[in-house]
Amino acid sequence: MTVLLSMAAFALASSISPGPVNVVALSAGAQHGFTASMRHVTGATVGFTLLLLLIGLGLHELLAHFPNLIDIVKWAGVGFLLYMAFKLAVDDGKLGADKPTRGPSFAYGAAMQWLNPKAWLASLAGMGAYAADGDGRLVWQFTVVYFVVCYLSIASWAYAGTFLRRYLQEPKHVRLFNRVMAALLAASALYLLIA
Repeated sequence: MTVLLSMAAFALASSISPGPVNVVALSAGAQHGFTASMRHVTGATVGFTLLLLLIGLGLHELLAHFPNLIDIVKWAGVGFLLYMAFKLAVDDGKLGADKPTRGPSFAYGAAMQWLNPKAWLASLAGMGAYAADGDGRLVWQFTVVYFVVCYLSIASWAYAGTFLRRYLQEPKHVRLFNRVMAALLAASALYLLIA
């Protein structure tokens, strides 16, 4: 049981901490409500745990042979974050069903994880710590524990955004909130460039 608690603690520390996926979950909760934001939460969780599982099953060997793939992921991630930041920055601030923009999606949530260097590092570090010998049982165990913790962590950010929704009834407040979220996403992208 000690190993499972250790796995859960690692998963919690890396899943609950602020990052681009959680910023988007917060924003999605604030703009679209909790139920709609769960598409992003589910996509991000499935995307991450699939990445984690594949790394545990041997993807890290491929990365060792082709280290440029990490740079490609990094640059694609920076571009994607900047695109998301732009979309938030130019949003008109109107909430509700009459708004023509699409809500959060499963696909964007999953793509964010695959383009997020933090997710790659957490996957590599986690599998290195808990299943470095390639023990299939440990790989699957860690993946299941991480799925549950990751889902609840990202969902808590979406719930926090839903709580903020009551304070964002006026378009000018939503625009301000969106621009702050856009600045956080852009800062995440810039951090990836210098890290």
